[in-house]
Amino acid sequence: MTTQSIIKLSDGNLMPQLGLGVWQVSNAEAESAVAEALSTGYRSIDTAAIYKNEEGVGNALRAAALPREELFITTKLWNSDHRAPQKALEESLRKLKLDYIDLYLIHWPVPQQDEYVNAWRELIKLRQQGLIRSIGVSNFHPHHLQRLKEESGVWPQVNQIELHPLFQQRQLHAWNATHHIQTESWSPLAQGGVGVFDQPLIRRLAEKYLKTPAQVIIRWHLDSGLVVIPKSITPARIRENFNVFDFRLDKEERLEIAKLDSNKRLGPDPDTMNL
Repeated sequence: MTTQSIIKLSDGNLMPQLGLGVWQVSNAEAESAVAEALSTGYRSIDTAAIYKNEEGVGNALRAAALPREELFITTKLWNSDHRAPQKALEESLRKLKLDYIDLYLIHWPVPQQDEYVNAWRELIKLRQQGLIRSIGVSNFHPHHLQRLKEESGVWPQVNQIELHPLFQQRQLHAWNATHHIQTESWSPLAQGGVGVFDQPLIRRLAEKYLKTPAQVIIRWHLDSGLVVIPKSITPARIRENFNVFDFRLDKEERLEIAKLDSNKRLGPDPDTMNL
């Protein structure tokens, strides 16, 4: 297994290109999954306040006793906290048992609420205070991102969006890149590989490279310049998902995977998500 690849964000901070996601995972499951991931070699962990497992993540981070500078921890500001980002961040820091967050994201724009620009201004201040290293967003369309820039003068470093072979969001990925915003893929395996693991192309590539369909898809994200955070609580699967640094897909293979795009979301549309 070769070395984990690293992305340099627009603010100069370094982010591992592959991390572990812990969506829909309990505190106990998060603690064991993160412990397994860290022992495997992962250094990037993605959680969120709404996942209600930051304490479990924090327990695993503390038990691992790794140097803080080796870790890259992401958490997110939930929709109901847009008016109180500092309080929400301090609660996340307490649960994670950390002094700062490497990447703090606004989880959704919630345009009906219309508080995301004010929340963004607060994140800028919190970064200046040293409580956050990098700031970004999740599930933002270009018009949301453009408004952040116009009203604050600051672009996000990261836009974390639903992205997998069946929903590739190539235009948004390209738009992000034009504005030096790193695209990060959530649900990168299309929620457990439903409809994608059994694609003949994916199975053929898995056989060619002696890899699993999940490994081929994770490699596609990496080769496309995306940050990717596959979720698993199964130790063997966590290790499998990390064993992707000893092969690469060629350009023709990536172009073939591009043809799998059906442009159908599995999650909510950011323009209408209003929880």
